[in-house]
Amino acid sequence: MTGTDAPGAAAAESAVGSGWRILVVDDEPDLVEVICGAIAYEGWQARGAENGLDAVRVAESWQPHAVVLDMMLPDLDGTEVLRRIHQDRPETRVLFLTARDAVEDRIAGIAAGGDDYVTKPFSLEEVVIRLRGMLRRAFPSTPPAEARPDCLVVGDLVMDERAMEVTRGGTPVELSPTEFALLRYLMRHPRQVLSKAQILEEVWSYDFGGQAHVVELYISYLRKKLDAGRTPMIHTVRGAGYVLKAAT
Repeated sequence: MTGTDAPGAAAAESAVGSGWRILVVDDEPDLVEVICGAIAYEGWQARGAENGLDAVRVAESWQPHAVVLDMMLPDLDGTEVLRRIHQDRPETRVLFLTARDAVEDRIAGIAAGGDDYVTKPFSLEEVVIRLRGMLRRAFPSTPPAEARPDCLVVGDLVMDERAMEVTRGGTPVELSPTEFALLRYLMRHPRQVLSKAQILEEVWSYDFGGQAHVVELYISYLRKKLDAGRTPMIHTVRGAGYVLKAAT
């Protein structure tokens, strides 16, 4: 199950097209399987990872809404996994699993940015209830547009890739196909500095060579449509490229 869909996850993904995405991280394969099965039963999507590095990799590509995260992993501490996941997706909710009942350990998890915890041994019902509460508080709309697998979300910016629709703060944003492709690339890599060469390669499939003005032009178009009259989301990192961040 390392870095792949855990048993039950495929059923969850096919059962509901608008379910929450939950990543389950624990070095006990049987426990990952059982928790993923409970998540699938709720109609949510689930994937499993058995170590911290795989968890970070899956989170970067799959962008889960919540992570069920063991505090003690064979490679990275659970708090370090949380820190790396939050670098790219700070809105991801985290439910810690811990075999330790010491107050200082629970405090450490919450202080690191965790939202809740359960202590082993625990009931699956408790895990599901705590996940549901976390997700409803974080994404209060029901069912949330942000929870659809075909949606990208960065702060109040939402992109429905299937419908090719974009909203910011609930207000529709009209984009050309090229603007949409550029924004999609930025939203797939939030909080990451992307060079003009990278953007040209991914959006226009050009080799970098005298085409920087194309990127600059379309970034300016996006800024006028997304940031006008609002807190800017697209930032220039001088000499490095551009970065998309949730407005604060």
